[in-house]
Amino acid sequence: MSKVSNRTKIATALVGVLALASSNLVVADPLTDVQKADSMIHADAAASQKNVDKYFDQAQDMLFEYGSVADERESLKSYNDYVASLVADQQKTMDSIQNDINGVDKLRQGVVPLMFKMVESLEQFVQLDLPFNSEIRANRVKELKTLLNTAEVTLAEKYRLILDAYSIEREYGSAVAVNQGKLTLDGKEVLVDFFNLGRVALYAQSLDQKTGWMYNPQTKGWDKLDDSYLRELTKGIRIARKQGALDLFALPIPAAETAQ
Repeated sequence: MSKVSNRTKIATALVGVLALASSNLVVADPLTDVQKADSMIHADAAASQKNVDKYFDQAQDMLFEYGSVADERESLKSYNDYVASLVADQQKTMDSIQNDINGVDKLRQGVVPLMFKMVESLEQFVQLDLPFNSEIRANRVKELKTLLNTAEVTLAEKYRLILDAYSIEREYGSAVAVNQGKLTLDGKEVLVDFFNLGRVALYAQSLDQKTGWMYNPQTKGWDKLDDSYLRELTKGIRIARKQGALDLFALPIPAAETAQ
């Protein structure tokens, strides 16, 4: 009886151990699944975090690039505005130049008749003026008249030469000069020194200094000077030639014409 009981107890014990072992195996399987799931969740979270970090970095790079592009856009806009202002100013300048070019023809139409009139007036002036350097002055006018009809010379050059001629005539008004030449008196030519005090008076003296004359603008002839003026005339001629020291000399001058 006792032997059976002991065997029974041993069998019961073995069944219990097997049952417990079986129970541990059943419980162990769900726990392992939970641990595996948790590991997968952590792995997925880590992967997701990597993606988040990646997208964040990309977003930061894009934001920085956007800022750079925006700054560049503003810079380009400012530069374009500056260039546009320059272009507008250049256009105004070009329009002004074009207007000047368009006005050249009108200017030419006004200048050409003016130049002809200036040369004509100069010719009349030389003819009416005291007859000093007559040949030189007449030839200058003649050359100007020929020049006006020359196509090879520019309009500007023609105008400049006319002004030069006027400038020379103006300087004659304050010049004291002596020129040797021939004076025709009573059908005879006499070699004389012509002495002009600007445009105030014109005198002539024979080379032997024994006879002197003064030009009379009213009669267009020569009046003989009194012998008392010969010494003064000689002094004036010597001063004009820089052969004598500056000094005062007294000579008669033609009476001023009465205005009509």
